[in-house]
Amino acid sequence: QELRPKSLDIKQEELGDMVEKEMASTSKAIEDAVRRIEEMMSQARNESSGVKLEVNERILNSCTDLMKAIRLLVTTSTNLQKEIVESGRGAATTQEFYAKNSRWTEGLISASKAVGWGATQLVESADRVVLHTGKYEELIVCSHEIAASTAQLVAASKVKAEKSSRNLARLQECSRNVNEMAANVVASTKSGQEQIEEKDTMDFSGMSLIKLKKEEMETQVKVLELEKRLEGERVRLGELRKQHYVLAGGCDAAEDEEARPAPAPRRGILKKPPIAQKP
Repeated sequence: QELRPKSLDIKQEELGDMVEKEMASTSKAIEDAVRRIEEMMSQARNESSGVKLEVNERILNSCTDLMKAIRLLVTTSTNLQKEIVESGRGAATTQEFYAKNSRWTEGLISASKAVGWGATQLVESADRVVLHTGKYEELIVCSHEIAASTAQLVAASKVKAEKSSRNLARLQECSRNVNEMAANVVASTKSGQEQIEEKDTMDFSGMSLIKLKKEEMETQVKVLELEKRLEGERVRLGELRKQHYVLAGGCDAAEDEEARPAPAPRRGILKKPPIAQKP
């Protein structure tokens, strides 16, 4: 009891209520996330165009698919928890069941909080990316965090569930779908980042003749510097290979010398043994 976290030091009768509150809070956080993504989509269509609009729509669509997958997972998890309580509590109340299995209940609450927090962080990161005030890497990290928190929720629910439970099978399928949607967010984010960076690098519109000439000279300097560095690295690579061949050749020669068997001494012609005499 002393080793248990102090933040979880609550009355047992309140533990069951906390599970329902946290699941409801998680569902609400996901609903808010879906609504915010729709608002961001509308804002992006009004304030951006071309490549940036294409990238923003692709990222936000993948985030919407992820939120829908998480919402289905939370709903299925809630149904599975009701099934677990109904099959395992006997004549006890729901609150008494959660209190009796307090450690499992605390893990369930923690997992639910992690899922809701991950969904909120993903939306905030997507909002900053669309407004060009955030980093694409934040979206990738949030996607990984959501995949990890959903795995935690499935593991917590699986502990008390029957292996033949249909709700457990649905929950595992939902978890795989969440992982797939999270991977889609990562993929769309990476491709969008490359597309935006490439466009920004090659966008020369609005530059004056003097500015273009200056950029051209600076680029020529960089090319010469890189060519010189490349030449030096090639020379170094050649010397490293040469030294490697020398050392390898010396070692091989020594090994061949050591491994070569000594010539066997020549034996004379063996005479035919005498025939044994009968006693």
